[in-house]
Amino acid sequence: MAEHEHEHVRVAVVGSGFGGLGAAVRLRREGITDFVVLERAGSVGGTWRDNSYPGCACDVPSHLYSFSFAPNPDWPRSFSGQEHIRAYLEHVTDVFGLRPHLRFDSEVKRMTWDTERLRWDIETSSGNLSADVVVSATGPLSEPRLPDIPGLDTFPGKVFHSARWDHDYDLRGKRVAMVGTGASAIQIVPAVQPLVSRLTLFQRTPAWVLPRMDRPISGAERALHRTLPFTTKLRRGLLWGVRELQVQAFTKHPGELGFVEQLAKRNMGRAIKDPALRARLTPDYRIGCKRILLSSTYYPALAQPNVDVVGGLSEVRGSTVVGADGTEAEVDAIVFGTGFHVTDMPIAERVVGAEGKTLAESWAGGMQALRGAAAAGFPNWMTVIGPNTGLGNSSMILMIESQLNYLADYMRQLDVLGGRVALDARPSAVRAWNHRVQERMKRTVWNTGGCTSWYLDESGRNTTIWPGTTSEFRRETRRVDLSEYAVVRSLPAERDTSRENTGVTA
Repeated sequence: MAEHEHEHVRVAVVGSGFGGLGAAVRLRREGITDFVVLERAGSVGGTWRDNSYPGCACDVPSHLYSFSFAPNPDWPRSFSGQEHIRAYLEHVTDVFGLRPHLRFDSEVKRMTWDTERLRWDIETSSGNLSADVVVSATGPLSEPRLPDIPGLDTFPGKVFHSARWDHDYDLRGKRVAMVGTGASAIQIVPAVQPLVSRLTLFQRTPAWVLPRMDRPISGAERALHRTLPFTTKLRRGLLWGVRELQVQAFTKHPGELGFVEQLAKRNMGRAIKDPALRARLTPDYRIGCKRILLSSTYYPALAQPNVDVVGGLSEVRGSTVVGADGTEAEVDAIVFGTGFHVTDMPIAERVVGAEGKTLAESWAGGMQALRGAAAAGFPNWMTVIGPNTGLGNSSMILMIESQLNYLADYMRQLDVLGGRVALDARPSAVRAWNHRVQERMKRTVWNTGGCTSWYLDESGRNTTIWPGTTSEFRRETRRVDLSEYAVVRSLPAERDTSRENTGVTA
């Protein structure tokens, strides 16, 4: 019998990145200790564990990209690298006593709602368990996306995704193809360009890139933050406030972003002197439509003589890679920086709700969840960083903490209702919420900026971004409105057995 088999807990949290660890901390602060955190890997960290490619760092300032309840006065840089963020998450795990709740090497294979017992039956790679409530915190940047490239299976060299970096493969002196020009690629390119003999960058769509105002945080600053903790809060507050003021341009007045485009063009012009290359790197869509990238080293790397920028990768012929513009190059390795399954999260295939449908089937027409958290037909199941909770200009930790407020009140409501009880988001409430979000989305730069981005699903709907400020979202998720939920109770044993598996809705 596998360890933990047949265990039952009040709450099962899936994932141990920022969302999962934040949920664990919040549960403990609410006095709930009967929970586990299921993690498929052997350590905490989520995307900051999995992404360890050269140059990996955050594009949100350190003091804003951390929990408000766990400030870190000792961030070494204004924009932290992957190793520092991962160390921070390990620190949070220890400080808040989360280790006993962690179940490593426990990948969730399937979660099925039991309508009779009002619980989730969970199959994992380390055994089975059940839970009254599931908090899914697998995150949208957890499953790498590899494009379907003709002939890729014939390539004799090394192939890997940026989120699964092969540190045993030495790139020094190699001919390398870098596929993609997103947030990961613009960090990888400057890191590997000095090492490789030739770097061919396959660019499907150019990105807007602003300077990265990164610098070391001095010892005096860190000492000040340690001695006077309110200065850390002040710094965080200023960083937050500036970004809140920027939201109007993204959501209501995209035309105002023209000034920012000029800053990005100047950033490019300082390093790229070749007019032809400059034209190739200049986007034809409004800045902000795709994620705005930050780098002060990307363009200088592209200007080096051992770098070629060509069209998107269209075909592989043995060791020859072919761009959409017909350019051919012989390479030893192909590195994909092609993003993740965001609008089609694989975890949705593994969640089976009250009607026997998977979450993926329920979301076949596009992801939608009440207040970014609850899906109709999936009682006592909540997601962190769910549909339309992403941000284009600020820290996702702010959104995560708002969803943790909602989780905390959700648990309180279950306690008040008492007994074997579950809350199931009403379809009408989910539709109403989604309609409000999508109506607001129509004016945003993400929908009107003239680009195709990973924010949009296959039907062109933006199911990823929140079309407002973080303070608005916090107000919307401060409390659970029971009128938006059906209250489901299990039937007493003496009732008609023909209805035992149906449950009743109050």
